[in-house]
Amino acid sequence: MPVNHDAVDRDTVTEVLAGVRAEGRSALTAPEGKRIADAYGIATPGEALATSADEAVAHAGSFDGPVVLKIVSPDILHKTDAGGVIVGVESAEQVRAAYDRIVANAREYDAGARITGVQVQQMLPPGQEVIVGAVTDPTFGKVVAFGLGGVLVEVLKDVTFRLAPVTEDEAASMLDSIGAAEILRGVRGAPAVDRAALAEQIRRVSQLVTDFPEIAEVDLNPVIATPEGALAADIRVLLAESVPAPRRTHTREEILSSMTRLMQPRSVAVIGASSEAGKIGNSVMRNLIDGGFAGDIHPVNPKADEIEGRKAYASVLDVPGEVDVAVFAIPAKFVPAALEEVGARNIPNAVLIPSGFAETGEHELQDRIVAIAEERGIRLLGPNIYGYYSPWQDLCATFCTPYDVKGPVALTSQSGGIGMAILGFARTTKTGVSAIVGLGNKSDIDEDDLLTYFGEDPHTKCVAMHLEDLKDGRAFVEAARATVPKKPIVVLKAGRTSAGAKAAGSHTGALAGDDAVYDDILRQAGVIRAPGLNEMLEYARALPVLPTPQGENVVIITGAGGSGVLLSDACVDNGLSLMDIPADLDEAFMRYIPPFGAAGNPIDITGGEPPSTYEATIRLGLEDPRVHALILGYWHTIVTPPMVFAELTARVVAEARAKGIHKPVVASLAGDTEVEAASAHLFAHGVVAYPYTTEQPVAALGAKYRWARAAGLLPAKG
Repeated sequence: MPVNHDAVDRDTVTEVLAGVRAEGRSALTAPEGKRIADAYGIATPGEALATSADEAVAHAGSFDGPVVLKIVSPDILHKTDAGGVIVGVESAEQVRAAYDRIVANAREYDAGARITGVQVQQMLPPGQEVIVGAVTDPTFGKVVAFGLGGVLVEVLKDVTFRLAPVTEDEAASMLDSIGAAEILRGVRGAPAVDRAALAEQIRRVSQLVTDFPEIAEVDLNPVIATPEGALAADIRVLLAESVPAPRRTHTREEILSSMTRLMQPRSVAVIGASSEAGKIGNSVMRNLIDGGFAGDIHPVNPKADEIEGRKAYASVLDVPGEVDVAVFAIPAKFVPAALEEVGARNIPNAVLIPSGFAETGEHELQDRIVAIAEERGIRLLGPNIYGYYSPWQDLCATFCTPYDVKGPVALTSQSGGIGMAILGFARTTKTGVSAIVGLGNKSDIDEDDLLTYFGEDPHTKCVAMHLEDLKDGRAFVEAARATVPKKPIVVLKAGRTSAGAKAAGSHTGALAGDDAVYDDILRQAGVIRAPGLNEMLEYARALPVLPTPQGENVVIITGAGGSGVLLSDACVDNGLSLMDIPADLDEAFMRYIPPFGAAGNPIDITGGEPPSTYEATIRLGLEDPRVHALILGYWHTIVTPPMVFAELTARVVAEARAKGIHKPVVASLAGDTEVEAASAHLFAHGVVAYPYTTEQPVAALGAKYRWARAAGLLPAKG
């Protein structure tokens, strides 16, 4: 829940930040950071500012035990680098000497640095050093970070991120999301830290940066976590140079209305339609006509009376009736004038195929069409795209090869080349699609618009998206959270660089590389992230085929021990839980397995077994309610040929489903080339199967499990 605003002092924070701005600074000093921490209840040790050695001695005397002295200078951000920190100071003589040495070190480090004084801070007891911070991500805005702290933080990079503000539960989940989570629970006799206090530090930092967008970064490093609490030994706050202007947004109802007319149009105008083969305008016309689009198709070309048997119009203003979509197939320089006419004609959607905009450096031209669209109430798809396919409407609005196999998968890509790879994959694997959409420069319509539509589209059962960036990460997360409970989302995020680290002014900023933030926040949104293009496409193909698992118990049945080991490894890699086979079920399996086989899990029926052994063991696994998913490992033998295995497996699965038993079944087939046709047969009959690999079928099953957990259909693994 959010911080109780009666318990925070916003006025103090406003006053401190105004003072920093008035001095032309972007970095707060430690005492200023302390005031902000106190105002938001961020726990810190006792401290005071000394401007002389005598004051330092007096302040140190007011604290129990040793103290830490730190330089306070608006010009020295990294105090340790300047020799500006001395710890474990006890006697008055030591305090006086430490004060003088810190000031001297600071002057030697930067002769022109302004020195406010020396901070005298109560030394914290030993504990686990962690980092709590917040940073402004260019895609997601304010994100909060947590991880192991101290001097090794940027080396270990064991950090996790969440969108700010976080709830109590989200803050607590961050403690379990780092690799070293066990350390916080206590290892080798060490006591566990106060997790509630640590989570509260995270929550309060997240609320601070949410309430004050002008704060660019916050760094609590280290936070000393002990069984008794969590105190921030050091706080660094950096202000942003400017706060970005809010992006134009649309309501959910507006998005659904415009996207429905885009994806289910009754009338399409092609601006730049042509009779000349080889031209984009002709290819779009031919695809629309040959694809069987049942709505009106209006070619627009001032130099033609008729194109492909359809009456042509000199201007879109002359087109009769209501038009849902205008597809542009004209050079970029002519787009603004034509777009004005589209606006005057009240056409709600413009599909901009032409290139020659921001991707070639023509930012002003792209800004111009965006301004026209905003003024006229037009939604823009593109520019610089291959068009789009809406097979359930028999709509092929593209200059690329047609595709008309209807199915449950919606696919989008930011790149034209990736879009054509998607098309080829769909054709080769006979994957039915509900849509293939190019996004290109994303001048307007982007992933969250399409995701909002696909989430409600009854033809779409799975959404797969290739993206290089997100214009508005928060809008995407909002759309994803609304969609994931109903259907899976698979994302291939290109570009795994840490560009954000270059301009970082804090440890948190340095750790918030683009990919690290994307990875955590996409997972937080329930999105399945694919490591590569093939994985994205295979997940998209497999997920609609697999029933939703009802529990975590996975059983492997294999005809080869070696495959069983590899399949087990793949289960671990994909977060799947191999079932501990109960004694009665183990005994039941053994009735069908030769003495030299092995029950347990994996269940090794051995390679020389006839079809009846495969059939009996698969049926047993399907019918026992304690088993929730099956992984089959097939080994090609003459005794049980590949297609015999495929047909019997498909039949047993179909019989189980006829009885109301719906469990995900995946299969790995090892053998000669006959296993390829056998795998295709299994896929066509509801069993996700692949030849020559143990990893791929298990990865698909793991993706289904990740979605089921994110959708709340399975208890989260803790």
